[in-house]
Amino acid sequence: MAQKLTDTIIKHLPKPAKGNRITYDESVTGLGVRVTAAGNKAFILNYRTRATGKERRYTIGSCDDWKIGAAREEAKKQKQLIDKGGDPLAKLEEERDAKTVKDLCQRYEERHLDAKKKRPSSVVDDKAMIRDYILPKLKEKKVADVHSTDVEDLHAAISKRGISGRPARYRANRVVALLSKMFSLALKWGWRDHAAGNPAKGIDRNTEAKRKRYLSAAELESLTAALAAHKDQQACNIVRLLLLTGARRDEVESMRWKYFDAAEGTWAGVDLDAGKWTKPASTTKQKGWHEVPLSAAAQSLLADLLAQAQEKLKKGEKLSDYIFPGRGGKGHREEIKTQWRELCIAAELVDVTTLPNGKTKVTPNVRIHDLRHTNASVLVSKGVPLTTIGRMLGHSQVSTTARYAHLYDDPLREAAELASAALAPVKPAPEPAPEDPEPAGANVIPMKQRRK
Repeated sequence: MAQKLTDTIIKHLPKPAKGNRITYDESVTGLGVRVTAAGNKAFILNYRTRATGKERRYTIGSCDDWKIGAAREEAKKQKQLIDKGGDPLAKLEEERDAKTVKDLCQRYEERHLDAKKKRPSSVVDDKAMIRDYILPKLKEKKVADVHSTDVEDLHAAISKRGISGRPARYRANRVVALLSKMFSLALKWGWRDHAAGNPAKGIDRNTEAKRKRYLSAAELESLTAALAAHKDQQACNIVRLLLLTGARRDEVESMRWKYFDAAEGTWAGVDLDAGKWTKPASTTKQKGWHEVPLSAAAQSLLADLLAQAQEKLKKGEKLSDYIFPGRGGKGHREEIKTQWRELCIAAELVDVTTLPNGKTKVTPNVRIHDLRHTNASVLVSKGVPLTTIGRMLGHSQVSTTARYAHLYDDPLREAAELASAALAPVKPAPEPAPEDPEPAGANVIPMKQRRK
């Protein structure tokens, strides 16, 4: 039975236990809303072709993307074509059947891999997964014909052997996530029938261990020494700022002097006295502006870099707006992977294994991203609240910051030991006076930390 559909009614249509259920609109004959057992809702139009009288069902679009008013207008438009002998579904099927996964990848890169919409590192990563894994296996396959088993097989193959020749279980998960995104767009663009669904949805993924790595005081001291001795001081200064700010690598690499300028927005008039760094939306993961208070050590480092830049200007050199310019002064520095490996080896932050052929393999056991975790761990150890740490690091979800909550155990354990010592029969040696928690933006990680 048909009823007058509204957006509110559609929103609350229940999903069936299995299969799908269609609720028809009384305003436009043949127009309805199909609800699947998974809860997906789409506007459909039932009609008969004039040539054969065959009953057909045309999917207008997802209820997430269409309102009932627009769906009614589209249904009326298609019914006019049908009255003239047209068959909208046949035309759609013809276009859809011609689209391959290669076409889908190309459209995705053109419309969604824009540096203004995504972080540069994410753009590079998506392109690499498309090039290395998706196209070699699926490029000639029709978008309409891709089945969940195709995605499962690809996931299993990557899990067993990645581009490097070794198992790539985490990479396999990322490829499935990317395929899921692309096929969601394919459904939106009409390249795949909604009844066929998204073949990458519901794929069992590999379990991923939560990686938590924080540098100890001794490791920080070793890294500090390695930084001082390394020949590439530009890369080292990037590492230092990563430690001092807790920022992400691409946020620091793409720093511009104007982000610190309280006046004209040019690097020559930089004002560091405000003690904050304003990260533009284009560089942050959350795509929002984020102000970061700078510690005294971070301000000092930036002041040194500014002084060096101003000296070069006096000599008549043409300078970049970036704090860490790329080779030849073009763009900004984008990669320090080699330098990070060298620093880890020098600081002995590595795992050493012996291969079957007898050769030794040296692998850094600290990622660049772990510097961000280290910054947070130091703040926690100083008693800074998680909410404050979350704001400093630019976390949009409280759960992201909550991963550091267990680090409060050490101060609590220390407090318990102090209480126990006070009640013990034998008076222990006097404890040093506890340091006051440093406020957010204070010297987070001294770069020349001494062993206590």
